[in-house]
Amino acid sequence: MSDSRAALRYAKAVLNFAVEKKAANAVEDDMRSIVATISESKELRNMLQSPVIKEETKKESLAAIFAGSNEITLGLLGTLAGNKRVSLLNEVALKYIILNEDLKGEGVAYVTTAVPLTPELEKKVLKQVAQLTGNEVSIQNKIDESIIGGFILRVGDLQYDASIANKLNNLKREFTNSL
Repeated sequence: MSDSRAALRYAKAVLNFAVEKKAANAVEDDMRSIVATISESKELRNMLQSPVIKEETKKESLAAIFAGSNEITLGLLGTLAGNKRVSLLNEVALKYIILNEDLKGEGVAYVTTAVPLTPELEKKVLKQVAQLTGNEVSIQNKIDESIIGGFILRVGDLQYDASIANKLNNLKREFTNSL
């Protein structure tokens, strides 16, 4: 079983339990905190991926780092450690956030552009995404000059790449295949 599928199963289980206990939003806040903390700390990422560090040590460290978290979140940390799956923590947290947003009917559209979106362009993108998905979404604009121009739109599992860099790569591939 792939790690992505396993992470999705953990996220669904935690979401179902959190909804049952009426703590879905509190757990989502915890998951956002977990994602932010892991992305900011290289040492934490290395510890989570390390096969040398014992699971019990990882569990204790995570319990100390996220001490103020909801009991459901702490239970997830213990379960992942017990099943030797702590390395999935970041992915489980990301999947949980997406699942909970979908449950609430509010998604996030991630738009990567070479320059910041103008307000009128942002409104057009929001309108198109609402038509495509049927859900109200908010936009998070990421600036990446390496795409040269155009945009990359990601909503949930869907991704549309209309970047100049992607088109150039496709053109390069066509030329090399035709030689």
